[in-house]
Amino acid sequence: MAGKKRKDLILLLFIWSSALITVAILVGIIGYILYQGLPQISIRFLTSEYSAAKNGSKGILPMIINTVYVVILSLLFAVPICIGGAIYMTQYARQGRMIRLIRFATEVLSGIPSIIYGLFGYAVFVVLFQLKLSILSGSLTMMICILPIIIRTTEESLLAVPEIYREGGLALGAGKLRVTMGIILPSALPGIRTGIVLAVGRIVGETAALLFTVGVSGNYLPKGDNVINAVFGHVFEQGNTLALHLYNSAMNGKDPPAVPFATASALLILVFLINRIAVLASRDIKRARVK
Repeated sequence: MAGKKRKDLILLLFIWSSALITVAILVGIIGYILYQGLPQISIRFLTSEYSAAKNGSKGILPMIINTVYVVILSLLFAVPICIGGAIYMTQYARQGRMIRLIRFATEVLSGIPSIIYGLFGYAVFVVLFQLKLSILSGSLTMMICILPIIIRTTEESLLAVPEIYREGGLALGAGKLRVTMGIILPSALPGIRTGIVLAVGRIVGETAALLFTVGVSGNYLPKGDNVINAVFGHVFEQGNTLALHLYNSAMNGKDPPAVPFATASALLILVFLINRIAVLASRDIKRARVK
């Protein structure tokens, strides 16, 4: 009995040690970046443009805007496809060889290196479709990158909804589509939101796939004759994102070390804000359903 308690204690210590080491590494990385970068962040840094000149402005406003562009466009392209595909696979399709093949394909896609996505996006969207190096090309490439993440999390969330929900809706006379869209899908929204948040993190932190598709010279704000042309025309221009700018700033040797650290801190803050917005939006949806 004493030996069994000793083994349980050793296992408990191992579990707590692993958890503490993981948290310590995370806090150490984030803390070091914020310690080096936060003092360098200012209103001017966040609201001005970037200049490659040694004494020029080192602002990141265009990169923030380009990152938001890529995130929004990628999600607009990917989320309807992923949710529709997951609904079909879980609620309508027969669980046969074709569905197993689709699941296998999504698992394979999730393991493909980002550089392969970048080469594919360059060959298809930049060259074949002649979209050139642009935010649109990068967004379409990132759509393919995040498809496995959203479709798998959405599928698992739909499968996790108790079967009694569907059976109860059908027993009350509701059609299959109404049960799916009115009961099952809303019940799976927290899991779907998690997949979307993970996808946003993938988009914001991506460099290799975007390096071949959006270009690295788009360090300027949207411009046009009017607001509409400026907003929508910018998607056809090159757009350096925060992650790409961080890579270029750290590697080109022209910027002082404070610039990439400040950019990394801004990137972390942006990811945190996006996650919080997603959580708050999910809570609002839940409250609206309860009312």
